[in-house]
Amino acid sequence: MNIVEIYKRYPTEHDCIQYLERVRWQGKPTCPYCNSPKINTLKKENRYHCNTCNTSFSVKVRTVFHRSRVPLQKWFLAISLILNAKKGLSARQLARDIQVDKDTAWSMGMRIRNAMVSQRELLSGIVEMDETFVGGKPRKTRFGGSAPHGRGTKRPSVFGMIERGGKVKAEYVKKPKIRKMHELVRANIDCSKSTLMTDEFGGFRYISQIIDHKTVNHRVWYVDGDCHTNSIESFWAILKRGITGQYHKVSVRYLPQYLNEFCYRFNNRKNGDVFVETLNKAVGA
Repeated sequence: MNIVEIYKRYPTEHDCIQYLERVRWQGKPTCPYCNSPKINTLKKENRYHCNTCNTSFSVKVRTVFHRSRVPLQKWFLAISLILNAKKGLSARQLARDIQVDKDTAWSMGMRIRNAMVSQRELLSGIVEMDETFVGGKPRKTRFGGSAPHGRGTKRPSVFGMIERGGKVKAEYVKKPKIRKMHELVRANIDCSKSTLMTDEFGGFRYISQIIDHKTVNHRVWYVDGDCHTNSIESFWAILKRGITGQYHKVSVRYLPQYLNEFCYRFNNRKNGDVFVETLNKAVGA
């Protein structure tokens, strides 16, 4: 879905509302407050009145569009722009593209990211797992310089798991200890049907007790037969270029939402209906 298609399919606010009503209610509107089907239509206001709890509502109530004065067409444009931006879209760029102020664009972007949640199915087959560091300050070296990578910094650590040739998951981890690594593997990977590929990070010690495990020594080589972590490294490249080139700075508080955005966009890179599916998630359909 691109900008031209949005203007063709949803030229007015009424067209956008009608589409959201079809997606959310399938022609049978119900009150979002009490779930009552006993309602009256207020056509001039594009709203409904519930005869049970005596409240009025629109299709935007309890969705990411709730209590927003931004026209729905601009919301649709924002969703399309964020989905099509492989390395993300900053709030200032979004504000310029859809002609809203910076704070409004940032709020819209965060709401859209909250709707960009991938399905929680387990990864299987050959799964690569690795750690990276985003944001924050680099660690100091003993020669007075700075090293942008590696542990020993204040930079937040992110662990990612990717099904080779398939989907990816990423999660911010405050303390990457052995117990936490085991919890991540159990929560995201089908251990009975998978083989885990990692580097020699100490947090993966004893992981072979719960899953078939292979390691590659990056101090010697990056590929050892079929054992490598190049797929997850490719995803880290997209994530880091997006944060460095578009957002410049991401706080730990909002880091999970940005990780969801990059994972969602990567997992749906071949999905031609991702715009429609994102709208479905946005209205809770």
